[in-house]
Amino acid sequence: MIRTILAAAVLTLMASSANAETVQLRAGHLIDPGSGSVTHDRLLTLTDGKIVRDEAWDGGKREGSLIDWSGKWVLPGLIDLHTHVADGYGNSDDPAEPLKHSEGETILKGAEMARITLHSGFTTVRDVGVYRGLTDVALRNAIAAGEIEGPRMIVAGGYITIPGGGGAVTGAKPGTVIGPEFRIGEVRGPDEARTRVKAMIDGGADFIKLIATGAVLAIGSEPGALELTPEEMRAACDQAKSMGKYCIAHAHGADGIKAAIRAGARTIEHASLIDDEGLRMAKERGVWLDMDIYDGDWIEEVGTREGWPAEYLKKNRDTTDLQRDGFAKAVKLGVPLTFGTDAGVYPHGYNARQFGYMVRYGMPPMQALASATSEAAKALGRDDLGSVAPGHVADFVAVDRDPLGDVTVLQCVAGVVQGGRLIYRGDAAARCDRWKHP
Repeated sequence: MIRTILAAAVLTLMASSANAETVQLRAGHLIDPGSGSVTHDRLLTLTDGKIVRDEAWDGGKREGSLIDWSGKWVLPGLIDLHTHVADGYGNSDDPAEPLKHSEGETILKGAEMARITLHSGFTTVRDVGVYRGLTDVALRNAIAAGEIEGPRMIVAGGYITIPGGGGAVTGAKPGTVIGPEFRIGEVRGPDEARTRVKAMIDGGADFIKLIATGAVLAIGSEPGALELTPEEMRAACDQAKSMGKYCIAHAHGADGIKAAIRAGARTIEHASLIDDEGLRMAKERGVWLDMDIYDGDWIEEVGTREGWPAEYLKKNRDTTDLQRDGFAKAVKLGVPLTFGTDAGVYPHGYNARQFGYMVRYGMPPMQALASATSEAAKALGRDDLGSVAPGHVADFVAVDRDPLGDVTVLQCVAGVVQGGRLIYRGDAAARCDRWKHP
């Protein structure tokens, strides 16, 4: 009986191998940021969504169909570790914007934003929180099932926040009813933190997002002020770890950053007001800083023009330059840094605008590319992403010029491959006008 089962299994594997889908990709110039290598005229063989070979192109007979990027610069698919794709509608002049839209509307809008994000070269994103709990789980699942087009998503499910804090819907008119679906992560003490974390992970969250300090884009919330207590953060992170997950922390203020690191956060989001002690702690403990240093310019320009709340604009002005100074220090000190943009504050698809800012504030171009590929994959705990090595997921992006010479070329990609399939071809330059920096 056992031999019969084994024989059947072998036949099944042989049939699967025989039916494996193979695609080949010719890369004129191939960049692998993780190793820092640049090679030329390569042929990549991709089978069932994975890289199986990387060899020199010799013009001989090949397997399967060919993606001819012989005139392109090719690198692994990009990874953004701080997006809000699933919230869909982004920021506006109304702090209570999330309450205006139904769950169905929000998910459909998120699907549109997911497609835009993928076509701009980001094949994987970590979506770091939604106001209406667990809508990101639904979007992630629909993409994974192939029902809609979008980046591979790793989702938070909501926010662990104090009532009325940086992860709550604030600024609504008096008497507005804010339903329980918008408050799934509100906590009042360590015990409730553990309970909320368990419920969110049971609901499908891949990790937990802590709102350690106040926020820039929330009414009545101060970026430098501690919101969750160190005990609440520790309880949340411990509960996540016990369930095989991890926590990250939204933290602008120096005290909140250090408390979140001590609590066990894997990455610190924003880190706007980080001090020297916080930088040392992050480096010593291998905690990544995910610093969205492009956002400040967008908020100042567009927020001012469109009449965003004066409180938002003031807090943005108070933090933008300090955050960029902290980023420059982190680069010099060798603190782990990843690529996270807060896309959703500005339109999805503009994510790559941040590369130019990272280089401007001291990061070498190859390191900037690594922050959105191999380094981001490490922070996700995914050893199958972010590289061109055999065995890795076959995600690639192509551009027309060398991004090591001009990293802003990534604002207009020429093609995207996800899981071995050609998803997007940017044939018309006019289609990329919206990705270009003004």
